[in-house]
Amino acid sequence: MERLLVLKLEARGCSAEARLNGIALARVDAARPRSVVPVHEYALQGENRLELVIFPRPATEAAAAAPPRERLIATGHESAHLSILLPRANNPVDAGSARSLGEVDWTPAADIPFLAPLLLTQDVVLPVSFPRWRWVDAPIQPQPLLPEIQALALSFVSGLAQDLSRGQTDSMMNACRLRTEEVAMAYQRDPETERERLREALLEGYASQGLQWPAPEADALFLRPLAGGRLLEALGPDGNPILQSAPDAVGKQWALPLRLAFVENRFYILR
Repeated sequence: MERLLVLKLEARGCSAEARLNGIALARVDAARPRSVVPVHEYALQGENRLELVIFPRPATEAAAAAPPRERLIATGHESAHLSILLPRANNPVDAGSARSLGEVDWTPAADIPFLAPLLLTQDVVLPVSFPRWRWVDAPIQPQPLLPEIQALALSFVSGLAQDLSRGQTDSMMNACRLRTEEVAMAYQRDPETERERLREALLEGYASQGLQWPAPEADALFLRPLAGGRLLEALGPDGNPILQSAPDAVGKQWALPLRLAFVENRFYILR
């Protein structure tokens, strides 16, 4: 494709998180001060909301249990910048070679007090013609989640882990069919090719490395609400995807992100 819609997040002297339409897509800090993420499958035709969070809370911290915001004083050395850019394919992702479609900037002067986490937003109209993604119309799950939904999510993820550990991919492929179709459409790829690529990678991992996928414990699964509760991101205690393989012979692990929608008593992987 000729152009690629991306989010670019940079920070200095602070941690920051980027969100698009209520979906957290990138975090940066001192160890990783810059992140660039393609965002076609999260972008909407017309108005979109950019959000920049300064000193975000841990991804696995429930909003209901979050402590009060902390009062901090800027030193003049902190800054964060979030932009949505449209560079040409294979070109550098920077303001000099990409079209800027919107941005949020935070550069406080020294001695300015602020409350962290600090949320800054900007609504932007994007010149895109994507279809209406299914996650936009997914049912909103109230927070805190009902215990029965939490239990069903644990059973769903455990089932995927058990099947993958036996080299069986059908349950995963069925659960993420809609995601695969929409992501392929978003980047002008062939859906069937993308499905087979994922299936072959999972089968190869099992055949060549004997990958095992431990089922999560009940207290290890955190479902982070995204897009106003339309999606639930399945995370482990460390904030990484809950569906991870056990380390292979050289210590490497696979991780499969799961952003779930709960529709008519069934979970679907939509992103």
